[in-house]
Amino acid sequence: MSIRCVIIDDEPLARKGLCEYISDTNFLKLEGEFDSPLKAADMITSGTAQLLFLDIEMPRISGLDFFKTLIQPPPVIFTTAYPQYALEGFEVNALDYLVKPFSFDRFLKAAMKAKEFYEVRETNQQEGKGSDFFFIKADQKLVKIFFDDILYAEALQNYVVIHTTTNKYITYLTFKSVEDYLSSDKFLKVHKSYIVAASKIDSIETGDIRIGQAHIPISRNQKEEVMDKLLKNRFLKR
Repeated sequence: MSIRCVIIDDEPLARKGLCEYISDTNFLKLEGEFDSPLKAADMITSGTAQLLFLDIEMPRISGLDFFKTLIQPPPVIFTTAYPQYALEGFEVNALDYLVKPFSFDRFLKAAMKAKEFYEVRETNQQEGKGSDFFFIKADQKLVKIFFDDILYAEALQNYVVIHTTTNKYITYLTFKSVEDYLSSDKFLKVHKSYIVAASKIDSIETGDIRIGQAHIPISRNQKEEVMDKLLKNRFLKR
């Protein structure tokens, strides 16, 4: 397996260091390096790039703002000297966030998340989306998750916790990849960090949902849509 990478960073030394790290990693292949996001746009939109190493502070447009413009962005690892952007980076489902200067060991840890992402996706594609289960990478192994066992999924920085009826599993997949795989007929995104199984909801209180002992918040801007989907043709009145 070889993951096609693109580097976007306005600092020549930073690009050089990443090039060396990528060349020393046998499952990564460098497809291009650019000093501006706009110069890399064609390669990204064509689908050539499977992984972005993207700086944040750059002239004209920041890496974060550029990434938000992409309709179908590939997985991204942000590389920056400014740790204050970490939360915003994870909110756009970054695989990881590397604060410069970073060691090869730290780089490899981030790259392994990309490798796991593609390995899990390939396994699930082979099984087929129509099946009643899927796989995630957790605890250094592939774990089978049955859709009917899921209570809710929770995004926590650069990983996702999937809570089931019997266990909870921590995986380094992006929240968006989990969201895309869960059927909108059975699961609802009620908050930027939570997806719930509609059939597992015990009660709905002011501002949150109760599943077992868990209280899950409902975003203000999604509350009307969530309530409409949950209560449609199911709310008994006098």
